[in-house]
Amino acid sequence: MKRVLLPFLALASCATPSSTSAPETAPTTAPQSAALPEEVHLADLRQMSSGGENAEAYWSFDGKQLSLQARHGDMGCDRIYRMAVDPASAAPPSVTPVSSGQGATTCAHFLPGDQELIYASTHLGGEACPPRPDHSMGYVWALYDSYDIFKVNADGTGLTRLTDTPGYDAEGTVCAKDGSILFTSVRDGDLELYRMDRDGKNVKRLTHSPGYDGGGFFNADCTKIVWRASRPQAGKPLDDYQALLKRGLVRPTKLELYVANADGSEARQITWLNGAAFAPFFHPNGRRILFSSNHGDPKGREFDIWAVDVDGSNLERITYAPGFDGFPMFSPDGKWLAFSSNRATAPGKSDTNLFIARWVDDAKPGTASPEASADRIRRDVEFLAAPAREGRGIGTNGLDAAGALIEQRFQSLGLKAAGDDAGFRQKFPVTTAAQSGAGTRLKLGATEVAKDDFTPLAFSGQGSVQGQLVLASYGIVEPSLKVDHYAKKSVKGKIVVVRRFVPESAAFAEADAQRRFGDLRYKTWLAAERGAKALIVVDWPEAPSPARKEWMPPPDASLPSISPEGPSNAGIPVVVVKRAALEPVMAALSAGKRVDAEVGVKLEFEQREAFNVAALLEAGEGKLPGTVVIGAHYDHLGLGGRSSLAPDRHEPHGGADDNASGVAAMLEIARELKERRAELKHDVLFVAFSGEETGLLGSTHFTRQRGDAGMKQIAAMLNLDMVGRLRAGGLTVLGAESANEWGPLVAAACEKGRVTCTASGDGYGPSDHSPFYAAGVPVLHFFTGTHSDYHKPSDTVEGLNAVGTAQVAHIVSAVATELDDKAVLTYRKIPSPTPRGDLRSFNASLGTVPDYAGPPNGQKGMLLAGVRAGGAADQAGMLRGDILVKLGKHIIGGVEDLMFVLNTSKPGETVRAVVLREGKEVPLEVTFQESKRPR
Repeated sequence: MKRVLLPFLALASCATPSSTSAPETAPTTAPQSAALPEEVHLADLRQMSSGGENAEAYWSFDGKQLSLQARHGDMGCDRIYRMAVDPASAAPPSVTPVSSGQGATTCAHFLPGDQELIYASTHLGGEACPPRPDHSMGYVWALYDSYDIFKVNADGTGLTRLTDTPGYDAEGTVCAKDGSILFTSVRDGDLELYRMDRDGKNVKRLTHSPGYDGGGFFNADCTKIVWRASRPQAGKPLDDYQALLKRGLVRPTKLELYVANADGSEARQITWLNGAAFAPFFHPNGRRILFSSNHGDPKGREFDIWAVDVDGSNLERITYAPGFDGFPMFSPDGKWLAFSSNRATAPGKSDTNLFIARWVDDAKPGTASPEASADRIRRDVEFLAAPAREGRGIGTNGLDAAGALIEQRFQSLGLKAAGDDAGFRQKFPVTTAAQSGAGTRLKLGATEVAKDDFTPLAFSGQGSVQGQLVLASYGIVEPSLKVDHYAKKSVKGKIVVVRRFVPESAAFAEADAQRRFGDLRYKTWLAAERGAKALIVVDWPEAPSPARKEWMPPPDASLPSISPEGPSNAGIPVVVVKRAALEPVMAALSAGKRVDAEVGVKLEFEQREAFNVAALLEAGEGKLPGTVVIGAHYDHLGLGGRSSLAPDRHEPHGGADDNASGVAAMLEIARELKERRAELKHDVLFVAFSGEETGLLGSTHFTRQRGDAGMKQIAAMLNLDMVGRLRAGGLTVLGAESANEWGPLVAAACEKGRVTCTASGDGYGPSDHSPFYAAGVPVLHFFTGTHSDYHKPSDTVEGLNAVGTAQVAHIVSAVATELDDKAVLTYRKIPSPTPRGDLRSFNASLGTVPDYAGPPNGQKGMLLAGVRAGGAADQAGMLRGDILVKLGKHIIGGVEDLMFVLNTSKPGETVRAVVLREGKEVPLEVTFQESKRPR
């Protein structure tokens, strides 16, 4: 259809001119035109022009005018006009020329105040229209190097040049708040987005990926941008793109939509339509985007207006007229939509006219569209991350409800129950609560401290001790900071008192230092290492040094809650006491006078059953031995606690990305693979794990229950943890070195999914794939990266990239189906990585992989889930299943003790270690290696 092509040609720089001369004419009003019955969002449709090419009509900020570009009669180039409109009336519009008619002009927008406009023009390169692009090279757009952006008064006077760099500068749009301009330029060698002030100054580049970034718009409050982009893959597609660009051309057949923060950060793709999507514009509410696309037309000629949510879900077709509908733009109040269309063009003609319609926001589509993967994922994440799920913390009703949803979903897909007793649930015990028992007491001098004025900590050792108190300031020892609060103090056999938190000084100004050195378990370990009988902690800050005038201590912090923190304890009683309770003895203690105390701790722990949810999808005919496990954990942090990065906020941590996204993706994979069952060569076991956030409890239970023999029947484990924020950086696939065959499998799946993937790493890491790798199973961990909402209440569904999560699900499905007799995985035990660069390392590495569930029967020590090949533990002879109980002079009661020991040890230091192996002590000589962990 010829009439479709002319408007589409206008997409390059918003206009691609012909080469003939241009008389000054203007569009005129044409008759009314009714919307089609399917176009339920459009009412009171009015045609605003008649004849010629009229496109890119953009509202003034008061909603009373439209800027547009038009070409009529013998005009060879588009010219810029203003159209005065009264949307609510049928009065004919008044049209006024703005540009001079010299050169080609495009992309006109009002500046705030509506007294000035911007547009791009080629007139400085010559008054005639630039030549058309050479279509012998296929369908291409011209990027005229004579295009620059100009500012002009509304009456066409006062033309001022805003850009003057060589090459293409065009496609400018305007921020409603400050008039800053978003535009496309080749000034740095590629078609990228830039932002500049309304006077052309302070230019900042916003995009940095190879490909065409253009046609950008701000949202109403200018906090976000949306644009169209191509992302040619490395190799021939990228070479072809760059070769055309050198000739001032671009091929626009594959364009997708992206959104980002207004500074270009957090860029993410929101369509995967595999066609041409362009002219995106935000609804004033900022949650929905209208755009034009040939999606759904196999020939790629029919262009309609579509809508999509900013997370890529809820894709909806808006227009249905044959031919071209495009360039949608909402009036500032969201009540009216302007767009260009050739719906009223007579057969054989090539006119494109301007229309406006009243927008019906809450209209329901006459024909329901099939539910897409992104829609199902969005719905599941909304349920899992809702405040009613209580952060899916261990022991909460919200976690149980999440598990029930997963179970119901597996049942509805017709999967086979693979849990305990022919059910879907695989149960295991967890400690969900702790409280102070009858034997807990604190006596300072002769005074018994009231129960409400102190609390034991959940990791406290239990028992009763008495002895002399010793004040050790904040209880910190760190040679690199020249801090040793135990210097010249004898604390062996005594009860240590330390101040809570950290000193108010430059050395502890950073949040990381405050967390590390203020950690109560760290302070307890230091005291126990020096022979203390017990530890008392009080929020009694010292005045800063140097002293500040009028310094006053902050109010006493609330006593910490008693929250279970793992299977091991600190070995000595630990209590936190209110400032007022310690005040009667603090002066004497500070003066070095003898003060005696008694500390008793008795804790009562509550256990409940948590559960994994497991379901089996059996492969079709000719299946191979070995099961592929696809898993995701469904628990999170509950109301916060020690693992929260917003520890002062006692509220639901929804965990939309961590890891409602992984669960939703896993459910989508189950749906997809059920439909593709005939392609599967391995049975697939889907497992939603619980207890990941408290130490990989569910995945550890799974591997322990199967035993080493049962784990040999697992061919691979694919783990989805935090896959909800796919951004421009692409998808990270960890564990790719756990089998030689992963590389080509992952590369092919990512190429098919049109997602940039970075694959690397061994199979260890802080997620549920780690116990599988330690048990000898090749693994992959799919991960879209960390973010500022990680482990905070702000990790909500609003940050979800639903369509990106769907793409990850498709990639994982592709990997699963490609595991056939030609892709037999070979498990690799990866050596520890060597240090990179000439960096001095101060803390040591042992190369152990802890089993966070701890040794059986409450035994002391750290159970080894595995050892890293070539690491210090491996070279010393440590084995999977050993229990590390001593390292040098240090007793190891659990994972935390080992962490503190390594932070105080040096690479190259050799010490004696003791492990329990089959109930017997085995001494080993260990030489620490350099740590790759940040200190």
